[in-house]
Amino acid sequence: MSSSQLKPLRHPQGDLFVIDALDVIIKDDMPSMEYPFYSLSKKPDREVRRFEYNDKWIEFRPSIKGLPTIYDKDLIIYAISNIIAAIDEGQEPPKEVEIDPYAFFVFTQRGTGGRDYDALTDSLDRLDGTRFRTNITFNGNRIDEWQGLIDKAWLQTSERTGRPEKLRIRLSDMVLNTIKERDVLTLNRDYFRLKKPIERRIYELARKHCGQQSQWLVGMEKLHLKSGSRSELKEFRRSVKNLVEHNHLPDFVVEYTEAKDQVTFYPRDQYRNGYLPEPKEVLPPLPSWAFEKAKRVAPMMDVYALEQDWREYWQETGCQKLDDHAAAYIGFCKKIFHASNQ
Repeated sequence: MSSSQLKPLRHPQGDLFVIDALDVIIKDDMPSMEYPFYSLSKKPDREVRRFEYNDKWIEFRPSIKGLPTIYDKDLIIYAISNIIAAIDEGQEPPKEVEIDPYAFFVFTQRGTGGRDYDALTDSLDRLDGTRFRTNITFNGNRIDEWQGLIDKAWLQTSERTGRPEKLRIRLSDMVLNTIKERDVLTLNRDYFRLKKPIERRIYELARKHCGQQSQWLVGMEKLHLKSGSRSELKEFRRSVKNLVEHNHLPDFVVEYTEAKDQVTFYPRDQYRNGYLPEPKEVLPPLPSWAFEKAKRVAPMMDVYALEQDWREYWQETGCQKLDDHAAAYIGFCKKIFHASNQ
């Protein structure tokens, strides 16, 4: 894995004053890993956005400061990580989280200068000001209302130094519910060292979808859609190829198959050792003739994208034992084709 493509470690040894914070395991909520809650632009993004995938949609209404960025998300990740740590110690999950700004900067591998403190207040403006509405279900319930990622933020600043000393964030019910239901996943600490927003987003998707599988295969167009990237597909493809060339994505090796325009993520050894339980049954690769037959039963559809949908469906329905994997895949394609033409 190439480290030259990652940001240098600003705090390699941690800090005696924040050692407890550095011991906290990084946790991220799965809804925002699956769906593009955060902007990938470094410039203010003030457009109302609507993301749709299959029958799911989510609509964002930004504040005057713009949508929260994937870097602003670091505050939510930090808060979730500390709440999970508190729960593991037997405490009740607090709705309000107190954050030491300096500890937050060290935890997320940021600088600790004046500009970093200014950026912190800008993040709070975007997180507090943006609202969203969605039909995505959280823990079995459909939430259909304007809501936010945080309900309130409180910041104490020293008059002598002009620097924030204490921050409190009141998390929204949506975020708290994901914590209570343990709808979270552990992230690699090098997540914070990824230089580009799109790299962070691709890592999130790979971490969410690879799960306990030996690989995650996805079509380039589908990956582009799920990322929420506003760039052209060709620019997005170039970003993926950069990950392939430099091999610097934490936890995963990335491969690109140009003939099929597909991306495959393979867990690295440390991912298998750190995140995966005992191996479970996995679906083997499909023979080439299965794709040819799928094209006949589902004409004009992307059979390679359908393959990934089939594999995800198999996992979601309990990884049932299949006597004939190819036949099951072809039957799935036929079913989806007929459903889409009714």
